[in-house]
Amino acid sequence: MTKEELYEKSKMLPQLPGVYIIRDKEDEIIYIGKAKRLRNRVSQYFRPGVPHDAKVTQMIAHAFAFDVIVCQSEFEALVLEASQIKAHTPKYNILLKDDKGYSYVKITREDWPRLSAALQKDDENAEYIGPFTSSFAVNEMVTRAQDWFLLPRCTKRFPQDLGKGRPCLNYHIGKCMGVCSGKVPREVYCQAVENAQHMIRYGKKEILKELNQRMEAAAERLDFETAALIRDQIAAITKVSAGQKVVLDQGEEMDVIAFAGTASAVCAAILRYREGRLTDKREFVFHSTTDVERLREEFLPQYYLTGEYIPKVVALDQLPSDWEALQEALAKTRGAKVRVYQPQRGDVAKLVTMAYTNAVERLGRESGRFSREEKLLEETAHVLGLPQPPQVIESYDISNWGEGSSVCGMVVFEKGKPKKSGYRTFKMKTVAGTDDYASMAETLSRRAAEYASFEGKVTDNQFSVKPDLILLDGGKGQVHAVQQALRGTALEDVPLYGMVKDDHHRTRAIIASDDREIAISIHRGIFTFITSIQDETHRFANRYRKQQMNKRSYASSLTAIPGVGPVAAKALMAHFKTVTAVRQASLEELCQVKGIGPKLAQTIYDSFRNT
Repeated sequence: MTKEELYEKSKMLPQLPGVYIIRDKEDEIIYIGKAKRLRNRVSQYFRPGVPHDAKVTQMIAHAFAFDVIVCQSEFEALVLEASQIKAHTPKYNILLKDDKGYSYVKITREDWPRLSAALQKDDENAEYIGPFTSSFAVNEMVTRAQDWFLLPRCTKRFPQDLGKGRPCLNYHIGKCMGVCSGKVPREVYCQAVENAQHMIRYGKKEILKELNQRMEAAAERLDFETAALIRDQIAAITKVSAGQKVVLDQGEEMDVIAFAGTASAVCAAILRYREGRLTDKREFVFHSTTDVERLREEFLPQYYLTGEYIPKVVALDQLPSDWEALQEALAKTRGAKVRVYQPQRGDVAKLVTMAYTNAVERLGRESGRFSREEKLLEETAHVLGLPQPPQVIESYDISNWGEGSSVCGMVVFEKGKPKKSGYRTFKMKTVAGTDDYASMAETLSRRAAEYASFEGKVTDNQFSVKPDLILLDGGKGQVHAVQQALRGTALEDVPLYGMVKDDHHRTRAIIASDDREIAISIHRGIFTFITSIQDETHRFANRYRKQQMNKRSYASSLTAIPGVGPVAAKALMAHFKTVTAVRQASLEELCQVKGIGPKLAQTIYDSFRNT
């Protein structure tokens, strides 16, 4: 069906709750949804002019038919939707992948044991506590144990590194006992590790009681150093515990959920509180969608009605439109009352804010993972004074060799990354000798002419693209020569800069067309970025120059044979690829080369065997 036909069909649906199933041309189910009023929900997909995000737009483009299942209530529709999504896993529904895994607390078996979090039991020479289903909880436990018992978290090895160097900052701020100083007895250290294990296995209350008893015993036997160390451990436990926000009543179990969105993704962050303590954090990121409200409505039933543990309370940053049906479905699945609500004030509202902050932070990390180059381009634009980040950068370098010939390499960086399909090479046609300024001017003049030849044409050829920034390997001379060459062309307004190297062949500064020298070494990211462009351009130009030199050396060895001129040498190289292959060729194989007759073939054959 066409979109118009689908829209007309949707207008005939009832204003009743139910589930709708959208299929593509191959009759594959591509989306399953629920609606309080089927006609309103389904028709909005196909009504002209209704805006949608990227995912929904793509789904609509593949839609060919739809079916509906009318339900008695919104609750029934919600439960049916969850079961159908689980059964069919449609392409355009959010599909929650199980990111759970088992985690362990690892204690190495050695003279000076170390405590750490581990994802696998892969060390036979270690003891493991677990498994735990939450890596978040394991990391929290290990960090807490290290803080409470002043255990080292550095990479130093004991006893090899005892007494070597000064203790690190953690020792000086009271977060480590300073084992590396060599002043902590092994027995005291091992006791601290044992205490940490005891705390992880049995909790804080028992270990505090035991530590107080040990501190008093040490003081009675006048072992003041041990007593002071245990005192510091007790103080650390008390301080860290006081700083933890346990805002829920003992025995309370609650999930706190918040959603955050950007222009390209939405994140759901879940904080799990059990027995009044934060025990786990989970985050789900969905790309190619910006509709937070719809994702919230779709996410919650899928998350809870497909096997996830349902707590007594679910606190949300905002209630979905079907929250009452969701609450009923969760209660029925749990077999007990469940409260779904949006806290307006108080401690739980603060927890919702914390969940939202986690969602925003996760999106920030996701964005950073994909836009590092974007950030570099923005910084580059700022330092060079460009009106906007340069999406297409072209860089040029001249390479020449002793006998006076020159070539130029052109590399392209698109969105901060090398675009090798856009690389080009130039052999000088008008420049005699090794004149870098004139060679650069000829190259850019030809580049501008190529761009002009594609004017108005749609093509993938790199020459048809107008760059946002041109970089030249060289200083003022190269910049002025190219500036003059581009005058009056379509590339005249493209920002133009030279890249100047220091004594270590690293990019020291950028030379602007007005002779301004812009230091970039103080901008670490830009320095690395521009240096990588200059290095890549130099590499590419040199490789092309070496190829040309090799071709000429091959051709010269062949043209030394009587009767073999440049044309015959070129034909031989095209056929055999290497001079070695020509040398090893039989007389019959030489005769097969176009333009090589039997007499010349015999001459070539004999010349290689008489040398």
